[in-house]
Amino acid sequence: MKEEFKKALKEITVRYRELEKKLSDVNIVSNFQLCQKYAREKARLESVVNIAEDLDKKRRELKDIQEILTREEGDPEFQKLAEEERGRLLQEIENGEKELENAILKTLVPPETYRNILVEIRAGTGGEEACLFAADLYKMYTKYAQKQGWKQEIMDSHPTSLGGFKEIVFSLSGDDVYSKMKYESGVHRVQRVPVTEAGGRIHTSAVSVVVLPEPEEVEVDINPKDLRIDTFRASGPGGQYVNVTDSAVRITHIPTGIVVSCQDERSQLKNRQKAMRILKARLLDIKRREQEREMSETRKKSIGSGDRSEKIRTYNFAERRVTDHRIGLTLYKLDQILEGDLDELIESLMIEDRKRILKDVLSKDRG
Repeated sequence: MKEEFKKALKEITVRYRELEKKLSDVNIVSNFQLCQKYAREKARLESVVNIAEDLDKKRRELKDIQEILTREEGDPEFQKLAEEERGRLLQEIENGEKELENAILKTLVPPETYRNILVEIRAGTGGEEACLFAADLYKMYTKYAQKQGWKQEIMDSHPTSLGGFKEIVFSLSGDDVYSKMKYESGVHRVQRVPVTEAGGRIHTSAVSVVVLPEPEEVEVDINPKDLRIDTFRASGPGGQYVNVTDSAVRITHIPTGIVVSCQDERSQLKNRQKAMRILKARLLDIKRREQEREMSETRKKSIGSGDRSEKIRTYNFAERRVTDHRIGLTLYKLDQILEGDLDELIESLMIEDRKRILKDVLSKDRG
């Protein structure tokens, strides 16, 4: 195993043992939030420690076999059996080292990787065609979420008369949601003949996607005095059942100027709760981006930076292809991808991102 991985393994093992001690401390166990925090961190590191311990066991077995082979040179039958065992152990150690390296890389991703998320899809250039493609992306993510076993909930939406969305915000919760979906932040470009185009010409439209990790309660503290809350009647296609009362809610965060509105629920209280969740996620995003600006080089190297102005992917309907521009990957399986088959795309992005994260960690150590 490479030296950089050995160093990372040593640090992970030390931290894991520290967490074991902390979680046996009565003062920490009695603090529910702190206990949960340490338990989550320990769970993240556990697979690395387990794989490393199993590898050490196999290396000890291999050492014993080597000694036996040296000692029992005069017994051909025993030598043959020992050689077979030696070959098996060498293969298992090689496979285990690769597994350990992948497990170490996974621990280098940011903590928010394991949070639930809000996804905001907004139509950009392209008019109604962009709105229709926003709906296509929403369906794609919904189908992908179903395959992953995630829970999905619409927070707010602004549909158009042709079935598109000017904007739609929804939440996703479940295992590894952010770690997989964070790569979707950016500009998605579509090249196709719009249903609104009579001449059959291919148009290029764009939709922006923003993936926001949901904050924990202690991370975003909002002073009620900083909020202006207005209510109004919901409107738009499909909103007939909610627009008879002032159930829609608009929240303005005065210090930042952020405005969030929700109208999908009949209950004003539910709309207010959803609007506050969106606001908190956006405020955490501002805080996170300020921190990233201080480490701008790190952000440039990270595939999952979430730069909203970056063109990350093109969906070309004429050629049935999808190209991810960040890693130069082109797949000729447009139909399957729009049906939620995102595994190959996302796995490729995750592998490349882990390599870059490790490289960045090593460059800091060498500096």
